[in-house]
Amino acid sequence: MFSFLCSTRLLLLKRRKTQLGFLHQNAFFIVKSFASITLSDSSHQQQQGQEEEHSFTVSYLINSCGLSSKSALLASKWVHFENPERPDSVLNLLKENGFTNTQISKLVRMRPKVLLSYPEKTLLPKIEFFRSKGISSSDLTTIISSNPSLLVSSLNNHLIPCYDFLKSVLLVDEKVLTTFKGSRGADVANNMIPNIELLRQHGVPQSVISLFLTSFPRIAFSNHSKFVEAVLEVKEMGFDPLKTVFVLAVQVVLKMSKEKLESKLELYKRWGWSKDVALLAYKRNPSCMALSEEKITKAMDFLVNKMGWPSAHIAKNPTILFLSLEKRIIPRCSVIQILLAKGLVKKDLGPARFIIPSERSFLERFVIKFQDDVPQLLNVYQGKKDLEVGSQSEKLKSPQRYSNDHTLSEMIPEAASQ
Repeated sequence: MFSFLCSTRLLLLKRRKTQLGFLHQNAFFIVKSFASITLSDSSHQQQQGQEEEHSFTVSYLINSCGLSSKSALLASKWVHFENPERPDSVLNLLKENGFTNTQISKLVRMRPKVLLSYPEKTLLPKIEFFRSKGISSSDLTTIISSNPSLLVSSLNNHLIPCYDFLKSVLLVDEKVLTTFKGSRGADVANNMIPNIELLRQHGVPQSVISLFLTSFPRIAFSNHSKFVEAVLEVKEMGFDPLKTVFVLAVQVVLKMSKEKLESKLELYKRWGWSKDVALLAYKRNPSCMALSEEKITKAMDFLVNKMGWPSAHIAKNPTILFLSLEKRIIPRCSVIQILLAKGLVKKDLGPARFIIPSERSFLERFVIKFQDDVPQLLNVYQGKKDLEVGSQSEKLKSPQRYSNDHTLSEMIPEAASQ
């Protein structure tokens, strides 16, 4: 009996030892599994918290800032906030300073991080700086909503030095503010200042530099090394720094890759321009190389194939290619065709003589002048417009329609002849 009890006890002790050995050997895996479960729960909670924060940010951008769902999702990649306290204070400051809901929506869409700014510390001083320059509230909100980077740029390190330099070049506050509107967070010290100095070194007149800055502010703020290359390239092509076309050529070179420029040259060659003729057109109006292939093709097809003018005539006055085919070129050509048929104008009348002039000038020289000979000429002219532009015809019948439609590019022939 005693022997049986002893053997039973030994068996129990051995089994317990075996169980303890199993626990000892597998303790690492048990603890690791428990830790994994704990970390997984923590990670899940953290992810859930981030999703809730992201959801709040998107909802805020939609409901408080007026962004579309798509714009809100894009903006939420740049900003995150857990509560509305900071962004609310930013929106309140903007509204107090005259920004409309539409302008605020545009501003936030372009620069979402402005919602994380300190209103009184970083935003208000910049608004007050521009106000100190005599800008009206309406102009202020328009400029800043068009270029929100002004609110996130350093006042002392960027805005003030930039303004002072531009004022020294442009002289007038209004022109400075126009340039600010299109500058988009430019580097003043490393780009703009040396770029303007480079133009001066090459003899570009002050008036042309002023026109360049106000018309192409982003180009004026281009990377300086690229700007140097563009200026040298344009000068090598024979452009005169004393004329407006010089800076216009610089902006085309900086905006277009060499591949795109070559493709446009090839397109013009297909319309009969030799390399020399293409260079002539480029020198008269550099922006003709920036026109879309569709616009070039439609205009050349009408003027060369349908009107029968040599393509070289267009090269001498490439400004024609910038004008609306339906609203300007076709209606005027319809009048000239009638006058040619009746022998009232010379057969060698070039397209630039009647397509480029203002609306008032065209009416006086080619419509009113011949009303006694062709009483229905004005009706034909306006009727042609109606036919070509449909529902917009009533708006286009006004003689003042084209009186102020000259763009900077249309100034080039005048600048080239000066």
